[in-house]
Amino acid sequence: MELQLGTPIAKPGLRRKTRWYFWGLLFLIPEILIFFLFLWVPIFKGIVYSFYSVDFVSGNVFVGWKNFADVLSNPDYYTAVKNTLVYMGLAVLIGFWMPIAMAIAVSELKWFQGSARVIGYLPSIIPAIVLYAMWKWFYDPIGPINSFLNFLGLPSFDFYSREHAVLSLIILETWQNFGSATLIYIAALTAVPKDLYEASELDGAGVWARIRYITLPSIKGLILVLLGLQLIATSQSFQSQLTMTNGGPDNATLTYLLLTTREAFNNFNFGNASAMGSIMFVVLVVCSVVTIKLRRGGDGG
Repeated sequence: MELQLGTPIAKPGLRRKTRWYFWGLLFLIPEILIFFLFLWVPIFKGIVYSFYSVDFVSGNVFVGWKNFADVLSNPDYYTAVKNTLVYMGLAVLIGFWMPIAMAIAVSELKWFQGSARVIGYLPSIIPAIVLYAMWKWFYDPIGPINSFLNFLGLPSFDFYSREHAVLSLIILETWQNFGSATLIYIAALTAVPKDLYEASELDGAGVWARIRYITLPSIKGLILVLLGLQLIATSQSFQSQLTMTNGGPDNATLTYLLLTTREAFNNFNFGNASAMGSIMFVVLVVCSVVTIKLRRGGDGG
């Protein structure tokens, strides 16, 4: 039978695709609801509470921008901001490049790559409570590190002094987290075409030339993404500061989020804590947008 001009042709798979999408959306609805209830609702309520004097017994009272004014007039706020920025900067300078170096070193190995991956990932599987207890023992004045220094005839090192406390925490968290990032970089390196390395070797390129001109450009987009994620994660750091030093000595390790938790759960000043959380939320959104722009610019280049 010949088709006449203008006769609509039905798409045979349209109803089937619609049914597939319906069932897929149906399975996603529970996750969407959980995501909305436990993430976006608390964020929205936190922004609302930042304009109220929160009292769960007598009721909330609208105070406008007073909470933000109180936060900005608190000297500890600026100490926490400075400490957080210093912590973020040192974490990038010291800890950000270690997973990249480890992944490149493992990828250059001819043997035992699997064993090296397992050993590198081991710190990431240690529970946090065990991790902090272990490092408290390491940093103890009579712990293994200072005992070894004394064995060599060197004086003990005060890991919790005002000058060294931040660095001590950065070493701890770098050791804890670099395993996961290393595996991500290793996975990205396996996607780099082997032909590029073989061609470079035929041209006489050495190890450093291959890393500079092939490896690093190939994972540049991933580096920018993980850099943004690390900046966001370190800006919210408080667990090690709370457990290891409790913000001391003399507020040397008092971070932004640690001060926020103190305002909320020690001082029960939920309005000020919500105001601090709202400020951080805006800053992190801006950082995320900048990271996305940088990644798109890198992909375009």
